[in-house]
Amino acid sequence: MMTGALLTALALAMAPTPAVADEARTVPSQAGPLRVETVAGGLDHPWGIAFLPDGRMLVTERAGRLRVVSADGTVSGPLRGVPDVAARGQGGLLDVALDPAFDQNRQVYITYSEPGPNGTAGTAVARATLGEGALENLSVIFRQEPKVTGGNHYGSRLAFTPDGSLFVTLGERFKFDPAQDLSNHLGKVVRLRPDGTVPPDNPFVNRQGARPEIWSYGHRNPQGIAVDPRDGKVWTIEFGPQGGDELNRPDAGKNHGWPLVSWGEHYDGRDIPDPPTRPDFADAVRHWVPAISPSGMAFYRGTLIPGWQDNLLVASLGEGGIVRLTLEGDAVTGQESIPLDTRIRQVVTGPDGAVYALTDEEGGSVLRLSPATGDGVAAGGQDKRG
Repeated sequence: MMTGALLTALALAMAPTPAVADEARTVPSQAGPLRVETVAGGLDHPWGIAFLPDGRMLVTERAGRLRVVSADGTVSGPLRGVPDVAARGQGGLLDVALDPAFDQNRQVYITYSEPGPNGTAGTAVARATLGEGALENLSVIFRQEPKVTGGNHYGSRLAFTPDGSLFVTLGERFKFDPAQDLSNHLGKVVRLRPDGTVPPDNPFVNRQGARPEIWSYGHRNPQGIAVDPRDGKVWTIEFGPQGGDELNRPDAGKNHGWPLVSWGEHYDGRDIPDPPTRPDFADAVRHWVPAISPSGMAFYRGTLIPGWQDNLLVASLGEGGIVRLTLEGDAVTGQESIPLDTRIRQVVTGPDGAVYALTDEEGGSVLRLSPATGDGVAAGGQDKRG
């Protein structure tokens, strides 16, 4: 039987949280000063964010809660219907994305670390209908196999491409060698239909012993994925070991080499052969030594900051901000760090053209970045080369 104190605590946890006070500050950028506002706070390690058509945001908390955040900063109580998650280590409730036809079907997708027997877990993808304060008719459309022990390297980002395909990034669960084995889902990027079935043109559909969902393999822990507005293809970004974070274009059937090659080294100092020693593997478009610890990624699709159009914005845990990359074709031509002085878990473009970022902390926040002038800014200065 619940005590009065426990009931009160549960009620407070479920109740909407009032909007936070504006805590605006200004940070420098090559496009001019940017205003950084705290839209909402008090979130427990927010991980994924998706904008609803009415401007509200769905935000996941790694501990296993999904909330709605209004433009004025009001945070809803936890939505009902979220499945149980293995909220340990890097696991929990992770990404969230809207179905491309959300206006008609109100379907949303979530990734999470699904608990298994004997302390195991694996990434799962579920689809549900967004109801009033709840996820309804939830069904699991994909499960990473096999489930393994340990709490690291889930990957778990979601992206829809213009052809309706659903891409999911999957870490190798800190198990190394399975990333090279096509009979499992560890260290892979998979491509699904929205209902979880396999597209018939996936690269390994007809290979005996291979998982048909696999799109590319040899990945370590890809925690960022973004769809290129220029050609509709995906980019991914992943953690290296000690150094060697990678920006990749995972084309169909490509092997990205982990753990046989890397630009980083093992945590115990042991060297790993550099990617050029294996020209049969797909090398990274760009790599970072030392690491920037990239956790999310999006193309800037707004007009509020014109100089950033079609740039890649990378959420960086290590840099404590956003890393902006300029592109020419498949090459990175420039890099800029936007300092935010906190671990950034994810970054997206909002419907208002501003940039929204999630801070990775126990009292996490939704931040909004916009021109400090309020009228948009022109690109200025030169990107750093290297």
